[in-house]
Amino acid sequence: QVQLVESGGGLVQAGGSLRLSCAASGRTFSTYAMGWFRQVPGKERDFVAEISRSGGSVASADHVKGRFTISRDNAKNILYLQMNNVKPEDTAVYYCTARLPPSSRYAYWGQGTQVTVSS
Repeated sequence: QVQLVESGGGLVQAGGSLRLSCAASGRTFSTYAMGWFRQVPGKERDFVAEISRSGGSVASADHVKGRFTISRDNAKNILYLQMNNVKPEDTAVYYCTARLPPSSRYAYWGQGTQVTVSS
């Protein structure tokens, strides 16, 4: 198993930047594909971005393309989400998640970190 702890959330003005981190412990970090999801109250958790085990392949949702960048440091066991040009609609709880290929199911989740974007 892997344990995930997010950090870096907070209050930021529209147009600003924020970097989220997710520290992983337990089973070898590099064996997991990693992702970020977000959720607002009353709505389902939405996909934001994902990255392959090596970091060589990434994918992101259309609404964050060109603004958010997912990356990972396998030597430090940390996943990142660089958020630039944030918008009020980016306000949500952001969750770090892991899946063990070849499974497509994200089975491990952090507790979440709140990001609030003011207009």
